Amino acid sequence: MHGALLGLLLVVLAGCAGTTTGIGYYWQSVSGHVALMQAARPVEDWLTDASTPANLRRKLETARGIRAFAVSELGLPDNASYHRYADLKRRAAVYNVVAAPELSLKLQTWCFPVVGCVGYRGYYDETVARDFAATLAGGLEVSVYPVPAYSTLGWMNWAGGDPLLNTFIAQPDGELARLIFHELAHQVLYVKDDTAFNESFATAVERIGGARWLATQAGEAARVEYAAFDARRQAFRALTRETRLRLKAVYEDATLDEQAKRAGKARVMDGFRTAYAQLKAGWGGYAGYDAWVQQANNAAFGAQAAYDEWVPAFETLFEREGGDFTRFYDAVRALAEQPRAQRHAALRELGRLAPGGTTAFLNPSDRR
Repeated sequence: MHGALLGLLLVVLAGCAGTTTGIGYYWQSVSGHVALMQAARPVEDWLTDASTPANLRRKLETARGIRAFAVSELGLPDNASYHRYADLKRRAAVYNVVAAPELSLKLQTWCFPVVGCVGYRGYYDETVARDFAATLAGGLEVSVYPVPAYSTLGWMNWAGGDPLLNTFIAQPDGELARLIFHELAHQVLYVKDDTAFNESFATAVERIGGARWLATQAGEAARVEYAAFDARRQAFRALTRETRLRLKAVYEDATLDEQAKRAGKARVMDGFRTAYAQLKAGWGGYAGYDAWVQQANNAAFGAQAAYDEWVPAFETLFEREGGDFTRFYDAVRALAEQPRAQRHAALRELGRLAPGGTTAFLNPSDRR
């Protein structure tokens, strides 16, 4: 978006009442992203600034190496993104609102001119996000969760690209690498109106690329740190996957009336919280998933599928293409050109060929 056009847009939207709906929503989106971009400075500036804390300096140097590896080894875009850093003075880049019915995991969707229909609405201000969540119909279960990073799909590279942020720079090195790979993958390919395809593709790239980076670039300390981090995540992911499948079975059981489904749902959720307490007991005090568990509902569980639904299929496709990223990206682009039903049928077939023949579900809170 060129400066003159952006300025005109801001003038048109200025003074709109409210930021949760209508034109006001687009105003907060534009102004929030502009503020984020303006807060960013080149990584080199931070590294040469004597006031930059030592821990941040080390992380930025690591991120610079990760960015180079993304281009040279993973074939990800070589552009302006992730060569700048910003401290937003808050815990998340944006806050997503998701909603689902009382007896379903299917997310409500909202449609936008550029990205199409998606199962969330993002806000730069947590209070505004929660204000919007409070307006949703009483029959919906709503979840508001922090998102550490998002992609502008390469559209803002002319203005400096997506920056590194304080909201994720302190993650373990292996997770920092995965996150950068994930967001850059969105710049390789984005399919309108197919969130599960987009997120699963990016997640597959981050997993494959993250494993390669850890094996070839990370030191022993970083590998040990990431192993502990990922072990907790995998255990929690297995628990939430099982819970989600149990909820889905209850909701889709045609022999149950609504009252019986509510009772079954309550039992599943009680079991989930009990199992989590047992799991957490072995984590030596780690409480990173507590907030998610306390607020867990259909919307929170429903949001999981988009991040991982087709990952085994994409990993199988990567292997089929000989582990070559260029060939893999071309094959994914060919899939993207197919009609949605045909595309998903092809992914289902690839998923059946994956080890275990099943899919998993990534918890959006994993990066917190």
